[in-house]
Amino acid sequence: MARPLRLLRLVDLLADVFLALTMTYQLTFENLKSIGCMMGSGGLIVMDEDSCMVDIAKFFLEFTVSESCGKCTPCRVGTKRMLEILTRISEGKGEMEDLEKLEELARFIQTNSLCGLGQTAPNPVLSTLRFFRDEYLAHIKDKTCPAGVCKKLLKYSIIEDKCKGCTLCARKCPVDAISGAVKTPHVIDSIKCIKCGACMDSCRFGAIIRK
Repeated sequence: MARPLRLLRLVDLLADVFLALTMTYQLTFENLKSIGCMMGSGGLIVMDEDSCMVDIAKFFLEFTVSESCGKCTPCRVGTKRMLEILTRISEGKGEMEDLEKLEELARFIQTNSLCGLGQTAPNPVLSTLRFFRDEYLAHIKDKTCPAGVCKKLLKYSIIEDKCKGCTLCARKCPVDAISGAVKTPHVIDSIKCIKCGACMDSCRFGAIIRK
């Protein structure tokens, strides 16, 4: 089934850029430069609404943190601090001030890092903040992940009218977080639930939702 597109990523880990698909671009060096983007290697990755922008930014920052040679402080320390902030946001512990801190750190790292890796490391964060700021706000203000990716912000529940009481989900749950008698609607204990998704994957009636 086709899904609506929402993001293009130019493939280059050292010049990582995100383009919102609500806008139209001609992919030339000049046009990309005019909107603060880089061509990189010229490849494209397409993402849909199931991709979390906070998680994507965190993923690429994890790469730069691990690849940093450690020679200069802005890259060695700055990227770690940015990653810590993104991790807090993805876990529902973020605050509005974190967005300003991310942008301030990003600009400092870009300006003061010695090599291309450090200078371009903040790009995924800055571009997702620019094009998908509302998604960051959802993580911080509403404590929800719109894409349903950030595990600590997920909640699984059973739709009573759809549940047939087949007990399959309860049998698949590795931590016995689902209870209910045969042929009666079941219930998920949110405290016990480890959010593995086994119940949702096994339900044949679409009775389990994730939000």
